[in-house]
Amino acid sequence: MEVHLRVIRDKKGVMVTICDAELLGETFRQGKMKLEVNSKFYGGRLCAVAEAMNALAHADVANLVGEATIKAAVGEGLVDPRAVIHFGRVPHVQVIKL
Repeated sequence: MEVHLRVIRDKKGVMVTICDAELLGETFRQGKMKLEVNSKFYGGRLCAVAEAMNALAHADVANLVGEATIKAAVGEGLVDPRAVIHFGRVPHVQVIKL
């Protein structure tokens, strides 16, 4: 399984975005909330899930979308499953390390 991984580094820290490959370009809604998995924000390079989890382990802030991505992050202990919200069938989570 491949995912889109984008890593942004600046003086404030490291932000990582990861989404399941097939979700890029999609828009999902849950009530009044909308999640746009657009290429400007989530479009990074395709890589293996394991590589993306390594990047996530070093992130200060992260945005994750998709079943495979979040299943891996929870399995690695990088995301608390109670923090995951759903847009229909699509899970999403934001991580901020303080």
